[in-house]
Amino acid sequence: MLSRVAGRAAFARTTSLPRASIPAVTRSYAANRPPKKPSRSNEKFSNSTPRSDSASKDQTWKRSDPIRFAAGRSSQEPTPKTDYKPEQPEIDRKAAPERNNIPNENSSPNQTPEKPSTATGPLPDLRQGIPSTFEAEFIKAKATPDTTPSHELNITEDQSQTSYGGGARDGGDLPKSAYETSLDRRRSQMMNYMFIAFFLLGGTGVVYLGRDWESEEEEKAHPDCPSGWNWSHFYGRIKARVSNQMGYYTEPTFNKLLPDMDPAPPYTLVMSLEDLLIHSEWTREHGWRTAKRPGMDYFVRYLSQYFELVIFTSQPMGIADPIIRKLDPFHIIMWPLFREATRYEKGEYIKDLSYLNRDLSKVILIDTKAEHAKMQPENSIILPPWKGQPGDRDLVGLIPFLEHIASMGVPDVRPVIKSFEGKHIPTEFARREAIAREQFNKQLAEERAKRPKRSGMGFLASALGMKPGQNLIIPPGEQSPAEAYEQGKMLSDQIRERGQKAYEAMERDIRENGAKWLKEMEEEEKKAHEEQVKSMKSGFLGYFSSKGDEKK
Repeated sequence: MLSRVAGRAAFARTTSLPRASIPAVTRSYAANRPPKKPSRSNEKFSNSTPRSDSASKDQTWKRSDPIRFAAGRSSQEPTPKTDYKPEQPEIDRKAAPERNNIPNENSSPNQTPEKPSTATGPLPDLRQGIPSTFEAEFIKAKATPDTTPSHELNITEDQSQTSYGGGARDGGDLPKSAYETSLDRRRSQMMNYMFIAFFLLGGTGVVYLGRDWESEEEEKAHPDCPSGWNWSHFYGRIKARVSNQMGYYTEPTFNKLLPDMDPAPPYTLVMSLEDLLIHSEWTREHGWRTAKRPGMDYFVRYLSQYFELVIFTSQPMGIADPIIRKLDPFHIIMWPLFREATRYEKGEYIKDLSYLNRDLSKVILIDTKAEHAKMQPENSIILPPWKGQPGDRDLVGLIPFLEHIASMGVPDVRPVIKSFEGKHIPTEFARREAIAREQFNKQLAEERAKRPKRSGMGFLASALGMKPGQNLIIPPGEQSPAEAYEQGKMLSDQIRERGQKAYEAMERDIRENGAKWLKEMEEEEKKAHEEQVKSMKSGFLGYFSSKGDEKK
């Protein structure tokens, strides 16, 4: 009750004051201080008599206190009122960014506007999205180095320029471990375990590869590194086993590239494909084009009667096989070999003739790169590469030399090839043949001078095609060696005439029956393809039928 009485007395004293004496004070106080919702406890303590405490200051206004007004505003000036419309548009055109620096109409002219803390200028128009600050941060900063901000973005992602807290990760007040998380520590620990496991497995693998040979055949195959715990032998066994594993990728596909033949062919001629029989080039006008060397058909068909012909190319099968099919549609070349049959060593494809399954004393290789024949250079004839010249004669010029080797039955071709080393074989062979012809003619003239005249029986035997002293019958249309000798023909001339007749007969058969042969070969290939597909289907269906029978 006493508190209510004291409150009513204080309220009576304040209401007894004349209203005209403090109009501006009431308005200024109400404008500068937001109204609060009174509570019963606030009424109780605000109306009660304030206590006199030196440590606390009474904030209640008294009549003896001076009246303070806002700076730059007179006491008689009324407080501006804000005009709030009940309905406002969604977009206010007066609030454009370019009008943000215009002073308020209700502000007094003596009032100084607040300066923004950032750089002066119009605020960005956020109605079209947040604008980019790249130009302001980097381009203008480089143009005015004095105003370069102290904290720049690390666009180069240089870890030495990245700061975390008070110092860099690599050099600061705290050690590097202070910036590591528990996940980083677990990863580092896992990597250490992996390195330890890697070294343990690697050491175990080295010991396993260097173990003793498991059979006598393996030990006999590697006599330079026999069994036994010697460091040199241990390293030799490791090297031998690793090379055997890598041989799957570097060695030829098969140990025997050519099949066994009975009887074995007397001689084997191995020819390269690229820049020897053909030349391929690419131009922007025509793309890839392949040209056949002049005389290639004559070279192949003529020598097929003396040699087993093999094409050995370093190109893959998918590229070279279609070219060989068009180059030799009648399969006069017996065996094609591709990159899969070469040996890969130090970035080069080597044609190792020891895998041919033929006697190397009867094998001749013709190539355009010495690197391809470095395993058996004594069996190789290296020609300059053909670049598409239309009047080339080097390939055809080799026919007399190769024909001489095959017809004379040379026991080993390697010494013969070595005798032409460093020389142009067609020119050198023609020179040697001219010397031999000169000696032959000289010898023939001496024999004719010493020879007695023929008898009647000798003339009759020659007419019947029989040589004197032998009961030999010469086929009709061919000369006997004696007659050819009398006409001044050497043995090489006679062999060449027979070879030319055999070549003409082959050409005649190809012209007459070539189309029929091609059709028959096409039908055979189609039939073989159908049988292969049929066998694959039957095997596939048989697999599932057997599975079904097992389930039953």
